[in-house]
Parts: sequence; structure tokens; C-alpha cells
Amino acid sequence: MTVAAGGAKPVVAVLYREALPPRLAEIEALAEVRLAKADALAGAMDGADVLYQWHSFSPALRENWGAASTLRWVHVSAAGVSQLMFDELVRSRIQYTNSRGVLSRAIAEFALGFVLDLAKDSQGSFRRQQEQRWEHRTSRKIQGQRALVVGTGSIGREIASLFRAVGMQVSGAGRSSRPGDTDFDEIHSSQELARIVPIFDYVVLAAPLTGQTRGLVGAEALAAMKPSAHLINVGRGELVETDALVDALAAGSIAGAALDVVHPEPLPAGHPLWALENVIITPHMSGDTEDYLDDLGALFVENLRRYCQGEPLQNVVDKQLGFVAAS
Repeated sequence: MTVAAGGAKPVVAVLYREALPPRLAEIEALAEVRLAKADALAGAMDGADVLYQWHSFSPALRENWGAASTLRWVHVSAAGVSQLMFDELVRSRIQYTNSRGVLSRAIAEFALGFVLDLAKDSQGSFRRQQEQRWEHRTSRKIQGQRALVVGTGSIGREIASLFRAVGMQVSGAGRSSRPGDTDFDEIHSSQELARIVPIFDYVVLAAPLTGQTRGLVGAEALAAMKPSAHLINVGRGELVETDALVDALAAGSIAGAALDVVHPEPLPAGHPLWALENVIITPHMSGDTEDYLDDLGALFVENLRRYCQGEPLQNVVDKQLGFVAAS
């Protein structure tokens, strides 16, 4: 799929906000590059073959759609792309790729860290340390505990792998139920969450945000969880109905929650979630390791090489579904 006529380099418009993407020299070796912030994107896309959306969640493509007539491929440096989809893009013949898989291991490590933190009550120990209070107590072991990972894509599978490595029993929940595979004991339909969750000690959200998953965890699902169970969210904040979660946590109908993502983001000062002692909140950082930007850049360079050579691209998003469908 070499797009430029006569062997010419493809034209790549690079949308950035402040810092330029890494590996820019490698991109320039493969393509004619036009760097643009959102207010200049229309001009950069004029005649361009590719849009590299380094400014991951900018609405600039939608706002300048009239200038995108020559685009054949858009790549975004994020895994979740639901907020970037719009009707004209979905209907177009533009191939759309994301950064699925680049951050999966880091996010899985974060999820495992949450489980250990909750089971061993690290937050409680820290509070007692600050009070200079020596108070012995017991903690929960994680070996043999049952976890339900909602979302059976790249991130969910990495989470399952790490959880199983420490002796947990792991099931999945996805678009449809099916027998177990190499990563999950069994896979349930996420649309039956309230029926499924009562047997699990940890419910871990790692699903993409779509029309089917928005508000997936509401009052009914939370009420069905065991009082000793914990909710962990490393997916998207809008997978959970926030008011219902606050009510469940305040009432003690679930033991607690660890939230790397919330709705709204950023969580405003004075929000009830901040004050609950059975909640851990981190600022949407589970995938952001010290070298994650370079890893994201490396994926685009590899995909650009494939594009120039007419090879199949990695991480092609099913625009109707809003994520990369399993092969």
C-alpha cells in the first residue's frame, strides 16, 4: 500500500500540543513531515496522506474534517479512541490505527499493585505510620482469590497473566461468553455483570469505552458484589456510574475501590470520592512509565515503515466497534 505516486515519500501531518513526538528523525527519513498544532492542522492536512495524532485526545481532526479529504491513514498515540470517533470518520475509507498493547504490561502491573495495596492495607499502614501508631492487624492473602477482569483485550490479558502468576483465579468478561482460553478460566458476557460478580473478590475494569460499556458498572452490579469485594478501574472512568459507586462505598456494600480513572476527570476538589478512606485514587497514570513516550513513538515508526512498504498495519481499529477487534 505505497500511497505516494512515483515512489515519492508519503506526506505525514503530525498533530502535537507542546512537545514534539520522539523518533522524529526516523519519521522524517520515511516521509515528508508537516508539524502542526491544532490551530494549524487544516493547512498541514492539505494534500497529506497520513495524520499522526500525537496529541492523543485532541478534537482537531473532527473540527477540521473538511481539510482531511486526502487522508488515507490516521494513527493515534492512545489505546482508547472512543472519544475520537465521529460519524464522518467512521463512514470514511480512512484506515485508523491506535497504540493498543504498548502500555498493556505497565497497566497490568498497576492493577496488580492495586490488588496488593488493597489486600495488605498499605494505605491503612501509612495512615498509622503518620500518626506514629503501632497497631498490629491481619491482612488478606491473594493466593486463591477470584478476580473478574472486564475487558479481554490486550490489557485484560496482561492483567490476567500477572494475576495468575501470583496464584489468583481469573475469569474474564467480554462482548460474549465463551469457554476459557489460555489467559482466563472462563469468559462471561459483560452484559450480565450483575449476575456474574457475586462470586468474585476483585472486579477489575479494563474494557474500552463504547456505547455498550458506558455505565456498565452501576447500582445493580455494585449491589451484587460481595461486601468484602473491591472494584479496580484501570480502563475508563465512564465505565462506572460514579454516584452509584460513591453510594456503595459510603454504605460499605463493597469493601473498597482503587481508581486510576474516574468520571469526571480530573476529579474536582470537594468530590465525595476524595474523602472516602476505602478508596485509592491515582491520576490516570497506570500506563505512564518513564519510557512510555518512546515506546509509543516506536510503534508509529514501525507502522509507517509498513505503510511505505505496502504491508498490513498493526492495530487497525474496527471503527464501528471503536477498538481493535480480536483476530
